[in-house]
Amino acid sequence: VKKNQTNVTGIEDQIIAMYAKGVSTRDIQDHLQQLYGIEVSPTLISNVTNKIVPLIKEWQNRPLQAVYAVVFLDAIHFKVKQDGAIVNKAAYMAIGIDLEGHKDVLGIWIGENESAKFWLHVLNELKNRGVQDILITCVDNLRGFSEAISACYPITEIQKCIIHQIRNSIKYVSYKDIKKITSALQPIYKAATEEAALEELNQFEQTWGQKYPLIVRSWRTNWAEISTFFKYSPEIRKLIYTTNVIESYHRQLRKVTKGKAIFPTDEALLKMLYLATMDVLRKWTGRVQNWGQILLQLSVQFPERVQPHLR
Repeated sequence: VKKNQTNVTGIEDQIIAMYAKGVSTRDIQDHLQQLYGIEVSPTLISNVTNKIVPLIKEWQNRPLQAVYAVVFLDAIHFKVKQDGAIVNKAAYMAIGIDLEGHKDVLGIWIGENESAKFWLHVLNELKNRGVQDILITCVDNLRGFSEAISACYPITEIQKCIIHQIRNSIKYVSYKDIKKITSALQPIYKAATEEAALEELNQFEQTWGQKYPLIVRSWRTNWAEISTFFKYSPEIRKLIYTTNVIESYHRQLRKVTKGKAIFPTDEALLKMLYLATMDVLRKWTGRVQNWGQILLQLSVQFPERVQPHLR
């Protein structure tokens, strides 16, 4: 590598590949030193990875499809240096399943700690990129989230994640009761119909309501958006009542980012998340399981919204 040389294509590809796997700058330096006997500075590594910034911008602004069957919205939290302090940042993620049953990451946005106001900004951006309609959104129980969705997509159905609801419920529970409570909640969301589920909720209240009134209140308050999935077939229920799709994507991202306790900038975080996402998307080639059956159900449930968009 000659002095002041700025383009070493083979080496650049390796640097980006290692960066995408979450390898630290120090380890990238060591690896290139051992393998090729060359010294690269942290600045060179940063400059090489900066070359993907225009690609991220292009990806983040690409046009999207007019209709998505399901969109999962969730955030993952990281520590980032800002103005000499270390602050918690949220990386907001949207995963869409289109009418052909293919999954795609619609975008990644870095913002302050998770808030409904920022989600409204994300949803408006999706709208500006061409998303006219979303049949069902799957979200956690963040306060104000539903209002943000309704402000942007007023006829979209909202399904609050059952797993998040259970996690929130056991916050109030003493350690010795956790297993009993999670078992007692199971018949509610495993019920065949909404009526049967409400019966199970009444049963839960009789057994545990006095000891844990906050759990009962939380399920009843959120019921309209927890119970959305009861109107659908088992195939659609399985897809929407947990945020499994986005949780497994988050697991892939955490594998890559776990070596980084603190990111130096928002951009450094975004670069790593983008590269990890490209790795994930390469593996997402097939359609969602049982998609033919799911699409049939959705086109009966939402005829005017689905059928005109089917090829």
